[in-house]
Amino acid sequence: MPIYEYRCQDCRRVSSFLILNLNEPFSPVCEKCGSRALERILSRVNVRLSEETRLERLADPAQWSGVDENDPKSVARALKKMGQEMGEDFPGEVDQMVEEAMESGAGEAGGTGEE
Repeated sequence: MPIYEYRCQDCRRVSSFLILNLNEPFSPVCEKCGSRALERILSRVNVRLSEETRLERLADPAQWSGVDENDPKSVARALKKMGQEMGEDFPGEVDQMVEEAMESGAGEAGGTGEE
């Protein structure tokens, strides 16, 4: 069963859809803004790693050397990276909190003229 990815032309968010039957018409809708203006994109290759390998990657101190706990954007990036290493996407509220923290961090950096 293939999973296809689409990018919303309105909000630019990428959404994934599991297509159970290729013979039935499919009209994707953006999960964030509800727009039907989506374009199909090439998906990244997803390699399944063992749990041991994922935990070894998380234990490597070099993975976390750039994290500044006082910067919400830095913490949000680290949280997303941790979720990706564990093979999980943050669903629902946690995903929204991470996005808000990244936007908050971007707004603060933009307000001072620093990036």
